[in-house]
Amino acid sequence: MTTFTTMLAVTSAAGLVTALGAVPVFFRARVTHRTYDAALGLAAGLMIAASVFGLVIPGLESGSLTAVMSGLFVGGFALLGGNYLIPHLHAQYREWIPEGGATGADAVAMEFPAADPVADATDGAAASAAETTEGAEGTAADGEATESETADAERESTLRKALLIGGAITLHNAPEGLAIGVAFASGLDEVALVLAIVIGLQNVPDGFAFAVPMAETGMSSARVLWYTALSGFVPQVVASAFGFWLVGLSTGLFPVASGFAAGAMLAVVFRELIPSSHGHSHADAATAAFLVGFVLLVVVDAVVTV
Repeated sequence: MTTFTTMLAVTSAAGLVTALGAVPVFFRARVTHRTYDAALGLAAGLMIAASVFGLVIPGLESGSLTAVMSGLFVGGFALLGGNYLIPHLHAQYREWIPEGGATGADAVAMEFPAADPVADATDGAAASAAETTEGAEGTAADGEATESETADAERESTLRKALLIGGAITLHNAPEGLAIGVAFASGLDEVALVLAIVIGLQNVPDGFAFAVPMAETGMSSARVLWYTALSGFVPQVVASAFGFWLVGLSTGLFPVASGFAAGAMLAVVFRELIPSSHGHSHADAATAAFLVGFVLLVVVDAVVTV
């Protein structure tokens, strides 16, 4: 296979791993907050180490400090800018958080879970989720459209939901695909494979966070699984192809491109993964898992490059 074909195959596999995150929802299983927060912490540690050792250091070895750091700042602020400008919803188990121009009404339009699939046995999550559900139903009832307008309103609402969810998924997954494409285009196949493994591991909790609220809207399990898989596959494959093409224009662009990908990934970690892993009183577990993930990636990188 050509390098480009190999890149597409590897990126596709990493993206499709996102579907594994929907498996607990598919079987209506419950996952403790401690386990989920630790998984996010592990993913954060892996991604930070991958950004530094898989992108920043190779970029410095082939280019100047100025080029790499400039790319890093541009990538990080591009992610933050997109998060501010692009209307989207972030899934938060019991609610949807509107950002980037999305409204509170958009969040209310997504049905809240009847019960929290991510719950500790003793934290009273089911009771709290039930109360939230009642409030959401009351709000929806107050704004119920007339019967003649219902069909048009539902079609418009469904399209907007899809666009808002898609915006969040693209912002989260595109930098990861970009990193793989940049590495492959620069001849760093071993680094690209390590990045793909790290991103695949990170995609599992990401897929779970996406699948939980989607399942609670009444969508069939098969469709939840399918859409969860696509949520990782599409943006990562498209972004990896763009990264490959960008570096292919000139090998001199690798330092900037590697910095850009690293900056965007670091922004995702601090903007999404770390805050999400510290919201359920299990910060210690998340922090310990973060350290394990960081050390694990460093060890793997050292073994691979020997």
